[in-house]
Amino acid sequence: MDAAFTAEQDEMRRTLREILGKRCGPDEVKAAVRTAAGHDRELWQRLAQQLGLPGIAVAEEYGGVGCTPADLALACEETGRALLPSPLLATAALAVPLITALGTAAQRSGLLPALAAGGLTAALAVPGPALSTALALTGDNTPGEWAGGGRAGGVQARPGEGGGWRLYGEAAQVLDGHSASLLLVAAHTGGFARSRTLLFLVREDAPGLARSRQATLDETRPQARVQLRDTPAELLGADADNATGDAVLDALAATGRAAAAVLACEAVGAAGQALARTVEYVRQREQFGRPIGSFQAVKHRLADLYVHVQAARSAAYYAAWDPRQGGLALAQALEALRITAGEAIQLHGGIGFTWEHDAHLYFKRAAADELLFGPVHRLRAHAAHRSGLFTTPQEKVAV
Repeated sequence: MDAAFTAEQDEMRRTLREILGKRCGPDEVKAAVRTAAGHDRELWQRLAQQLGLPGIAVAEEYGGVGCTPADLALACEETGRALLPSPLLATAALAVPLITALGTAAQRSGLLPALAAGGLTAALAVPGPALSTALALTGDNTPGEWAGGGRAGGVQARPGEGGGWRLYGEAAQVLDGHSASLLLVAAHTGGFARSRTLLFLVREDAPGLARSRQATLDETRPQARVQLRDTPAELLGADADNATGDAVLDALAATGRAAAAVLACEAVGAAGQALARTVEYVRQREQFGRPIGSFQAVKHRLADLYVHVQAARSAAYYAAWDPRQGGLALAQALEALRITAGEAIQLHGGIGFTWEHDAHLYFKRAAADELLFGPVHRLRAHAAHRSGLFTTPQEKVAV
């Protein structure tokens, strides 16, 4: 493994940091999340056209930049520093890999160029609060019970009378689902006889589709409730008669591993910036005639935070190179962000405890990401289970 960044990667990070530094301060973030879209559309288009941000990991034949998922993860470290509200995660880290892995040639050529250009955004709709399970981050996704399992609840799919498919059900926590032009909906079909989970494409103007933005702890991670009432949909991939659902579950798991690396880098960027802002504050805030940063107790706390952030950054970079380690890296990064954001509030003193202070933006991101993709202990437990850490010698021999 070569841990050094290439000149292209350094230039991408520098340019992205420069743009976000000018357009994505705390006040701009708060203003952007309160718009109908939940993000700055003008800034999103600039990032798409100038840097090709949503198309970083899209192949050049489909209009993308043709870089690796590792480049997307490194770019997301910079978006994490600024807590950038954008469709980047939902579109580039979740939807694009699934369309690339499962879509037909016509679907890939019809969707990926628009997604890479930023003109089309997408979101993954998973029934219930089960996104981390569907992506196989906190549990095994093979049973498919998170998608309904043939029982009431979730989203159910049935063949339409004139061809195509019809969907019925709802997904309560769809990341950027209120503004996405395209939804990838995980739905259960086949009943008990041939139970399986497949993915379907639903356009924003499809009849029977109702979307409403939900109130969330972290406004920079907008979520929506998506309701489907006999909504027409297109199967993602080939003929469903030959689909067992295993390919879909494998693709979701692979997407989850890569997305975990992206999220880990994003969390590390946020933690690093929270620490930097705290260090700057303690250098300026004076007590008893001297900066509070000069007190040994404060130095010790900041040193501990630095170790947390640097260790998480190393794990995130390794996961960007080897996505199989994404779950563990995400656990360490989310923990580092939670600890750093909490200490940032403490070290800002009385002003830091006011809900309107900028330090709470990082704390909200830490708490919301754990609710959506964690919690940390389940990420670690599932990673340990997959690696066979708690397997007895007799069980290993039997396997």
